[in-house]
Amino acid sequence: MLKTDKVIVVEGKYDAIKLANLVDAAILRTEGFGVFNDTEKQELLRTLAEKRGLLVLTDGDSAGMLIRNHIRSLVPPEQITDVFIPDLYGKEKRKSAPSKEGKLGVEGIPDALLIEALQKAGVTEEGDRPARSGRSITVLDFYRDGLSGGPGSREKRKALQKALGLPERMTGKQLLRIIDMMVTYEEYRALVDTL
Repeated sequence: MLKTDKVIVVEGKYDAIKLANLVDAAILRTEGFGVFNDTEKQELLRTLAEKRGLLVLTDGDSAGMLIRNHIRSLVPPEQITDVFIPDLYGKEKRKSAPSKEGKLGVEGIPDALLIEALQKAGVTEEGDRPARSGRSITVLDFYRDGLSGGPGSREKRKALQKALGLPERMTGKQLLRIIDMMVTYEEYRALVDTL
């Protein structure tokens, strides 16, 4: 079982149930869009982020990204670690129809993929992995490598996202932050060279 001292933030009850079977951690639910109007929960997120840090694990659909971005507006970026699940299409077992976008949410993703996503974010069986040292991947790297600010940059980013098993609904800034967290500069160079 994986362990983390950080608080894992998910959207709903079924996401929390699924994670409780995979990781030893405190899990906090946003209750979907409820976090937008719940000032007590917003204050709790700020307090927990300051004391322990947050792992934000929302669905990869537009609603999940909206919730994720709202949390990012409440908490300093250095107190948040984003965990992204890959885009898989289908429906959760308990539902009669797929979601609006047809993507599986956290509760529907196979355990192995969820564990892999958490490990990419630094969660291990021994606890959180210490921050990686070495050269960071920067906005300038993205620009020089044709991943931002030029013709075809969007397509290159999408290809990079697919190669890393990341969801398609990510901004360039989110992608940069996640890639810098997931891979070393050398691994990034090798990936870019294959695009």
